[in-house]
Amino acid sequence: MSMTETKSRTGKDVSPVIEAKTAIAGFVSEFKGFRDEIHNRLQQQEEQMTMLERKSTFKAARPALAMAADAEAPHQKAFDAYLRTGDDDALRGLALEGKAMNTAVAADGGYLVDPQTAETIRNVLNGAASIRAIANVVGVESTTYDVLVDHGDVSHGWNTETDSVAESTTPVIDRISIPLHELSAMPKASQRLLDDSAFDLESWLAGRIADKFARAEAAAFINGDGVDKPTGVLTKTHVPQASWSWGSLGYVASGADGAFDGPDALVDLVYALGAQYRANAAFVMNSKTAGAVRKLKDADGRFLWSDGLAAGEPARLLGYPVLIAEDMPDMGSGATAIAFGDFGAGYTVAERPDLRVLRDPFSAKPRVLFYATKRVGGDVSDYAAIKLLKFSVS
Repeated sequence: MSMTETKSRTGKDVSPVIEAKTAIAGFVSEFKGFRDEIHNRLQQQEEQMTMLERKSTFKAARPALAMAADAEAPHQKAFDAYLRTGDDDALRGLALEGKAMNTAVAADGGYLVDPQTAETIRNVLNGAASIRAIANVVGVESTTYDVLVDHGDVSHGWNTETDSVAESTTPVIDRISIPLHELSAMPKASQRLLDDSAFDLESWLAGRIADKFARAEAAAFINGDGVDKPTGVLTKTHVPQASWSWGSLGYVASGADGAFDGPDALVDLVYALGAQYRANAAFVMNSKTAGAVRKLKDADGRFLWSDGLAAGEPARLLGYPVLIAEDMPDMGSGATAIAFGDFGAGYTVAERPDLRVLRDPFSAKPRVLFYATKRVGGDVSDYAAIKLLKFSVS
């Protein structure tokens, strides 16, 4: 290029300007390429991270293989081996290694069941038609459970600024001690059945134990005499509501011997209970008594009984839920066939959380016995919270 071509009409040299523009254009082009490359790499890394997350999710959702499940539940595997074959080495090993010091006990006292089985039994007991379903249930580690009840009234009064304040009376506190008793069940199965790996031993054992325990508890919480068993509600002294005092249960008479004399007795029973208890109160009766109560009508011809509107909701009598407990007595002369009260305040069930099972392959050959035990107690904890309907004239 000649000198004339590189000069403008003004006579100045323009080659540096052209070179600068060319350099800038090249830099911008290179920068765009660099930016696109960085973007592509970031996008690739993001796709790789997404794939890793998906793999992790799939791995977590994948069903556990036998070895993985065993590693997560060593006591369940060891307990299953003990039930099927009597091999307790694994259970003893867990205790020695310190992995399950709270799950293994001496062999002569049996071994604690695995948590899943224990929870199944607990759910069945809580859902059974028993006072347990509406009572106050507490777990304890000792052999007794003490309930302190303050049923005294603190004195009070209105005073002016210059008046002397009267001294409050001393509270009246009762201590109710609930001892725990041993409840046992002994289901049995053949060794051939235990050798069958397809047999769900834990579910079978939990069902049999829960059924026995639920029936024994339900009977004791109502009629137990307190001798090596809980003290039942109906074994307490009954007195007419007009002469009720602490330490006994007040009753309202039905007005007829062994029958109803109209629906008024049920209304009287409801209002014999203090207002502070009625909000959480419930009726307790057996099926035969419930059949008679369902037929009662008020003065306008409306039934006093109403079925639950939703599935699982209890029936209601005068607006209060009804628990059908078959251990309550039938209607009869002088029978206290209906109880009404706040059982959450009025009756306490105390139990130890552990459930033990001892395998006995010798006493009933060729069958294997499973001696299951738990400790439970129960007693009235507030005598003002429960009232009874007695089927008598007075």
